[in-house]
Amino acid sequence: MRWRLAPLAVLFVLAPAQAQDDPLTYQTPAPQLAALVDAPRTPAVSLSPDGAMMALLARPSVPPVAELAQPELGLAGTRINPRTNGPSRASGFTGVTLRPIEGGTERAVTGFPEDARLRSPSWSPNGAAMAVLVDRDDRIDLYLVDVATGQARLALPHAVNDAAPGSSYTWLPSSDGLIVRTVLEGRGEAPAASLAPTGPVVQESTGEAAPARTYQDLLESPLDEALFDHYMTSQLVRVGLEGGVSPLGPAGVVTSFSPSPDGRYLLTQTRHRPYSYLVPWYRFPNRTDVWSLESGDLVATIDDAPLAERVPIAFGSVPTGPRSHQWRADAPATLVWAEAQDGGDAGAEAEVRDQLYALAAPFDGDRQPLATLPLRFSGITWGDDDTAIVEEYYWQDRTRRAYVLNPTAGTMEELFTVSFEDRYNDPGRPMTEANAAGRTVLVLDGTASFWTGQGASDEGNRPFVRRLDLATGESTEVFRSEAPYYEVPVDFLGEPGTTLLTRRETVTEPPNYVARDLQTGDVRAVTAFPHPYPELAEVQKETIEYERADGVPLSATLYLPPGYDAERDGPLPTLVWAYPTEFKSAAAAGQRSDSPYQFTYVSYWGAVPFVTQGYAVLDDAAFPIVGEGEDQPNDTFRQQLVMNAEAAIEAGAARGVVDPDRVAVGGHSYGAFMVGNLLAHSDLFRAGIARSGAYNRTLTPFGFQREERTFWDDPMLYFGMSPFMHAEKIDEPILLIHGDADNNPGTFTLQSERLYGALKGLGGTARLVLLPEESHGYRARESLLHMLWEEARWLDTYVKNAGPRETVRVGVEGEAAGGR
Repeated sequence: MRWRLAPLAVLFVLAPAQAQDDPLTYQTPAPQLAALVDAPRTPAVSLSPDGAMMALLARPSVPPVAELAQPELGLAGTRINPRTNGPSRASGFTGVTLRPIEGGTERAVTGFPEDARLRSPSWSPNGAAMAVLVDRDDRIDLYLVDVATGQARLALPHAVNDAAPGSSYTWLPSSDGLIVRTVLEGRGEAPAASLAPTGPVVQESTGEAAPARTYQDLLESPLDEALFDHYMTSQLVRVGLEGGVSPLGPAGVVTSFSPSPDGRYLLTQTRHRPYSYLVPWYRFPNRTDVWSLESGDLVATIDDAPLAERVPIAFGSVPTGPRSHQWRADAPATLVWAEAQDGGDAGAEAEVRDQLYALAAPFDGDRQPLATLPLRFSGITWGDDDTAIVEEYYWQDRTRRAYVLNPTAGTMEELFTVSFEDRYNDPGRPMTEANAAGRTVLVLDGTASFWTGQGASDEGNRPFVRRLDLATGESTEVFRSEAPYYEVPVDFLGEPGTTLLTRRETVTEPPNYVARDLQTGDVRAVTAFPHPYPELAEVQKETIEYERADGVPLSATLYLPPGYDAERDGPLPTLVWAYPTEFKSAAAAGQRSDSPYQFTYVSYWGAVPFVTQGYAVLDDAAFPIVGEGEDQPNDTFRQQLVMNAEAAIEAGAARGVVDPDRVAVGGHSYGAFMVGNLLAHSDLFRAGIARSGAYNRTLTPFGFQREERTFWDDPMLYFGMSPFMHAEKIDEPILLIHGDADNNPGTFTLQSERLYGALKGLGGTARLVLLPEESHGYRARESLLHMLWEEARWLDTYVKNAGPRETVRVGVEGEAAGGR
């Protein structure tokens, strides 16, 4: 149990790593930085199915570290709080306010327990009620909100089991009740380790390949298996709005359950033994059943999939046999699923990769072929008897394709084929609405559907809504965001194509919701959320565009301090913050992915806070890694990193705002991996900040990020891309920050510990900061304040106040992936 061992881990790791005479307590940064952590958070918003009501969900400030220090168990790739039988580290909200979209009196919901932490709100299909989970100290309850009165009440006496993956409750289509996953009554105490072991833990390979990517929190012992069963096993119950509770089916590790649109059947998926120590819970054996909601009897077992340890690692590979079971949203009770026709191996040649099948109630006939797909099935959006949108993709060449399916006639016509890397030609996604059963279906206007997307262009993102006639292919633009606003479509209000709810913002105005009349262009404000940090309203923000040495267009968002003038104040110390992204097309790599009209967020999380400390910031600097044709992006990963960095610094220096002799680079996760490589293979930067990164790729031998090749396919690639293997070349100061409970695949806390150990042993300048109780992203107030303190101290010491250096090398020529 990680929660029992964590305090010891902190003691034994932090003390020697920091080599301190006195233990370091949490520190607080400059007031301008601390204020960002404590800035009020804008409410989240949830729209009722009919679009008449908006729920404003009050979000709390960042939690204290004591909240993260609650008990935690890592089991089969998921983490739970054993006290509550729910997820650990779950974020939530503190209150609900109901606001009519068309105006009128808003109402704060009452009846929740005092100081309750609320989660997972869901509207009933008819919009008359809302269900909400309430986290208590030792259990999770389900509450129901009467929308008309704003009163909340406890829905059932049973504790909700929210530990098992998937949603822990769902509404019945009739809106007169719910299906809820509950903790077994009288289940007893959790299994405990015996004082003396009863035998060894044994795993065995019998000669069949079973490659697996790097996962965290896997089962490791029979005790883990017993704990998994204890906490994940639940009993489904049917709960009426008037309080009646009745069990449904036997207890089991139910990870998915969904009533049919007509409310007569319940589809369940139940994981069972044998479990695995190699893969997470979603690869465990899985039985798919249909139950009668009238009698509670088992109607049919649709499939019982075996343990899936041998799924190929090529992106887009899937287990063999039926998968992705779902109800057809526009039919009373018809199941639909996909089956791989290529052995599940996306790396194998195949003319057909997936076949879709359908089976209607009473589920005792033969499955019916629905669609044959040459690529991998990625989803289906149902419309009516004559219309559905089926999508497929193929990772290797970045293809995305959509079809119009006529389920009745059994015909399918291609709608479009695009590259999912090509943002400028992205047709968007179909707009949907909830039908009477609460199921998501296409918004249709005769034979036309509506599509919305980011609208990426060389002017920046301009979100849009288009009316697409599925019969003729004719497309008409209904809405497009116009300067000086960045305006994102949310949903239609009333009849499609008449009134559109959007979220609108400018560089100086925070996002707020407006109702836009698409006929007249009139706009009516729905919300008026205030500026979260008005004292920083004068921060200067600009999108800059430039090219790297090989001609690939790049961009970054430049932030400058309030009142800064380049001619008067001269160039500034600078922080570049980035995250590398792989592309198979140089043209796609050079496309913009931002908007010059978005609100100036000064979040505590990235680099932008340091604009308050006298730095220029190049945020979200484009760092594409391109490999066209037979070439793979990572074949020249390091050279392209350096080209990207050179171009960003030169662009800022050309504007007179970046001092090229005082530039730092920072990044999180894969961005931290980038930092390690840039410091090892160029002399462009004076220092680096690397948070929660992976630095030794041999510890992720079956692929990482978007790399499909294994370590054994190309060991020199893994060696060359690993900063750990070139630690002797990291001759600039590097600040390593990591959560001591990181559960992100591949970014073990060990990665930062080992790189720090190498740098210390080699005489490098480095500092390792392990944040107690933190995972891949940091959440506790104490952690965030301390993170900013560490970063500010590092930047001031090694960048802002650093003296000139004799030479600045702008790159390293002639390197292969293997190293400088």
